[in-house]
Amino acid sequence: MFEALVEIVFPARCAGCSRLGDALCDRCVPSAPEIDVALPTLTVKAVGEYEGALRSAILALKSGRRDVAAALAVRIARLVEAGVLIVPVPTTLVRRRMRGFDGGVLLARIVARTAGAQVLEALVHASNDMQRGRGRRERLAARGRFACDSDALAGARVILLDDVVTTGATLEDCAACLRDRGAIVERAVVAAAARPNGREPPEREPLRK
Repeated sequence: MFEALVEIVFPARCAGCSRLGDALCDRCVPSAPEIDVALPTLTVKAVGEYEGALRSAILALKSGRRDVAAALAVRIARLVEAGVLIVPVPTTLVRRRMRGFDGGVLLARIVARTAGAQVLEALVHASNDMQRGRGRRERLAARGRFACDSDALAGARVILLDDVVTTGATLEDCAACLRDRGAIVERAVVAAAARPNGREPPEREPLRK
């Protein structure tokens, strides 16, 4: 009831074109063949490139728009099959406090509900090491930024989920951590793929006044 009232008073606007009606309209992000990204040990599928309306949508998610998370998740859900186990890449505690929720976890929950999959929040940040400002080689060599204490991963096939992939360092680090617990990790899905030398998602969001 309350959510319906909010939608009436504050109707959704597309994060790409600001048109009323949807958080992310099909005109801005139409259905299209997904993008495949090959990492050293993972195959990543992305809804599209990190540019235009898709970039605006992801930045809106990082600024706290939950409706955009739902719109992105519906598109990501097309990249996974029913019954799979999804492990989201977590955001840092600072970012969770700033936006009021964990964007990766929220995406994973909606994707799982839409695709008939399962979610296991198995990863946590083990360090505050930031990747921004590092070269591609340094990023890919970075390890140990995540920890996992779940005993439910031995022999399980896992798909990682994140909002954006750039160099792939974060996904590779997460995959290594899960494999140490016995998981089989060969795939990842993301909302967008950013070019390594192009514009990247911000590591920190500005404080909102």
